[in-house]
Formats: sequence, C-alpha cells, structure tokens
Amino acid sequence: MALFTRDPRTLEARDDGRPRLPPGQRLTDGWPVLHYGSIPKVDRATWTFHIFGLVEQEITLTWDEFMALPQSNSRSDIHCVTTWSKFDNDWEGVVIDDLLALARPKPEAAHAIFHSYGGYTTNVPLAEMHGPENMLVHSHDGAPLTPEHGGPLRGLVPSLYFWKSAKWVRGIELVAEDRAGFWEMYGYHMHGDPWTEERYG
Repeated sequence: MALFTRDPRTLEARDDGRPRLPPGQRLTDGWPVLHYGSIPKVDRATWTFHIFGLVEQEITLTWDEFMALPQSNSRSDIHCVTTWSKFDNDWEGVVIDDLLALARPKPEAAHAIFHSYGGYTTNVPLAEMHGPENMLVHSHDGAPLTPEHGGPLRGLVPSLYFWKSAKWVRGIELVAEDRAGFWEMYGYHMHGDPWTEERYG
C-alpha cells in the first residue's frame, strides 16, 4: 500500500470554509512515527498527571483516577509539520475543558505548556484548547495508544500541527506569558496553524 494517496476527501471544505487538507500537505493511510530521542518507559502503576501553575486548585491524578473521569470520543484529522496528514482518526480520552474545570484557571492564565515524560514540552494558547475536540487521549481507532504514538497518554489539539499534540503527557502548566517548548526553541513556530503554514518561526 502506498503511504501517500490521492483521495477525493482532500477536496472537501471544513465548516469554516478552509480546505480539509491544509496547503503543502499529503494524505496518508498510515501513521508515520516521528519523535526526537528514545521512547520513555512509562509505568501506569506510577504514572501521574498534574495541572499546575495559574490555577485555583492544583490537580494530581493517578492512572486509575484519570480513567475514572468521564470519557469522551471524537473524530478528527491530524496534520504533521513534516507534510503528512491523516483523516478520520477516532479518539477516546478526557476533554481538556473537563480537566480544566477541576483546576479552575485563574483569569490571567493565557497559555498552556504540555509537559511530557522524557522532558519534552510544547506551548499552546489556552484559547485553542477549548472545545470537545481538544482532549487527552489514551486510545486511537479503538485500541490503546502504543508507546511510539505517545501512549499511555498524549495531548490532542487537532487545529494545530501535530507536534503540538504532545506525546507521553504527564502535566499541563498554565502560564500568563507564552513560553517556547522543545521544538519551538529549535525554530518551530510558536503557534503552528496548518492552514496558514505556520511551520517555522
């Protein structure tokens, strides 16, 4: 099977009128594995997730506590800065808005920093994280996320290039001022909108 395909879905328009396939992207039927460094070994028995920073209530969850939260499903397209896109991904996890409601962001909180096992970070405007499509996901297309795809838990912010959907997530820090994450410090765009090709800063 060819990795990149021609597909009539690439001609579809989104609800906002923009094309479904962003400029410069190619549709794939696979899911390429791309990351820097080795895959961290994460034990669910000792896994914890934190929401901290500019919040009224810091939150710490074990894996069992996270899985006991209301679980949601969504379907979205994903777009990698390296020019591949994958349509119609089915996800299961917890909506970020539901988690933030537990922590109660302070009024001055304007940006989120994802923190991952292995030391990776990435920044996302807090405004981009609202809505049911933005999640922390543990399953893809009905199966648990594999470690190479960010399991046990990864972020999902499908409106931005996929490096913003951090793998191996262990926490979200809310801050007032934007702060570059790992790839942003190496020249990637601070925002990362695929439809305006915000690939590099």
